Amino acid sequence: MRIKRIIEICTNSAQSCVEAEVGGASRVELCAGIPEGGTTPSYGEIRTAQELTKEIDINIIIRPRGGDFLYTPTEVKSMLYDIEMAKEMRVHGVVFGCLTPEGNIDTILLKKLMKAATPLSVTFHRAFDVCRDPFIALEQIIDAGCDRILTSGQEKDAIAGIPLLAKLVERATGRIIIMPGCGVREDNIARIEAETKATEFHTSARSIVYSKMKYRKDNVPMGSRIISSEFEIVETDRNKVALYL
Repeated sequence: MRIKRIIEICTNSAQSCVEAEVGGASRVELCAGIPEGGTTPSYGEIRTAQELTKEIDINIIIRPRGGDFLYTPTEVKSMLYDIEMAKEMRVHGVVFGCLTPEGNIDTILLKKLMKAATPLSVTFHRAFDVCRDPFIALEQIIDAGCDRILTSGQEKDAIAGIPLLAKLVERATGRIIIMPGCGVREDNIARIEAETKATEFHTSARSIVYSKMKYRKDNVPMGSRIISSEFEIVETDRNKVALYL
């Protein structure tokens, strides 16, 4: 008998959270700034997601900017305030990670963030995938008290990372959850599940949503994002979510 597969959806809006819940996901990671790899969502987006969903667990990423995971004192202050906000809003959990200049887990900062986050659920995000030694990092993250690690197995996607993911799941059994993410799709999740023995998976399940604007100026971009059009966005698709279950 197969253990129930837990699906976490990386959502970019309150509406995406609604789609994830209707599709049958267990949990969402709510983010802003998806093209940057995810940044902390606004109070308004979080509150709206809470009001529009009924039972799904909402985790929010605590990441003040895109780029690396070496944070300045000013950025750490922002992260602590955002964790405080998350607790006041009674979200299910938070998602963060931090590294030293040498590529190791910043255990001092991690423990500080963990103390601030108590009693919320905590996921250590894909900062893990760019750390120096995954097995040392695994033990440090367990020691800090995190509930799970989101990882592609330190590869470009979870399929390429299967060998390391399998080793991490084996070493972590009963102490922390290893959650494969990045490139997890409806047509490969069964393989990742079978070869890694993971039980939780992170994916986006998005589709393109086309703008309803009739008047358009296609040659005036609003930012430096690499997108096909200012009149297209991506949003979680409930029908795609259902394919993962």
